[in-house]
Amino acid sequence: MNKRLSWFNVTSLSLGFAFLYLPMLILIFYSFNASKLVTVWAGFSTKWYVALMHDQPFLDAAWVTLKVAVSSSTLATVLGTMAAITLVRAGRFPGRTLFSGMIYAPLVMPDVITGLSLLLLFIAIGLDRGIFTIMLAHTTFSMCYVSVVVSSRLLTFDRSLEEASMDLGASSFTTFRLVTLPIILPAVVSGWLLAFTLSLDDLVIASFTTGPSSTTLPIKIFSAVRLGVSPEINALSTLMITVVAVGVVGASLVSKRAILKQQREEQEGERV
Repeated sequence: MNKRLSWFNVTSLSLGFAFLYLPMLILIFYSFNASKLVTVWAGFSTKWYVALMHDQPFLDAAWVTLKVAVSSSTLATVLGTMAAITLVRAGRFPGRTLFSGMIYAPLVMPDVITGLSLLLLFIAIGLDRGIFTIMLAHTTFSMCYVSVVVSSRLLTFDRSLEEASMDLGASSFTTFRLVTLPIILPAVVSGWLLAFTLSLDDLVIASFTTGPSSTTLPIKIFSAVRLGVSPEINALSTLMITVVAVGVVGASLVSKRAILKQQREEQEGERV
């Protein structure tokens, strides 16, 4: 089998990566522009990063976004994991089809419909819109993604490990805490990271459920861009890209180190 890359594959990959990453590189480049005009280069400068650090509305929006993302992703992870365990382990029970449909429906539901529905619900029950309503909204749709991720891991879980633990006298809760949870923990963490990312990125649902004193960072950026792109926004975007890149590289290094450690342990076990 020929594994060499053809010119067509190389060209396709190059164009694909250029389409994805070239705009980001241009954004990073112009974030160091001294001019207020984002498309006119006037020399290298870091003044927009300094201005960003003193822009209190952007800092407040970032703090609100971080609080909402952490709280909603944590709650979504707990509820999504419980839902996944129910779907995989509970078998056939009355209302299972309805319960499964309610779990998967938000995955394909348009954000506009979800946001408008939640807005009408909050108005109907008299709940003032703010950080709490945004957190509830983000939890509602992100827990579905967590449930899907954890369910896929539970489907391939070896139940004999739990049976062995319970045969040795462990209770159901102890078995879950010491056996099940450590094994499915990578999927749980992946679900939390996915929920955290969805919360950070959300604009539509947050715009329906936010209040006057709880503006998230995507809403703040969108409102600022409507008045014209500022180099300060380029600086903010560059910082976010840097944080994501560092996180991805760090996670890759940790994963690679874990794989190498497992391979060394397997080789030592074979020698013994």
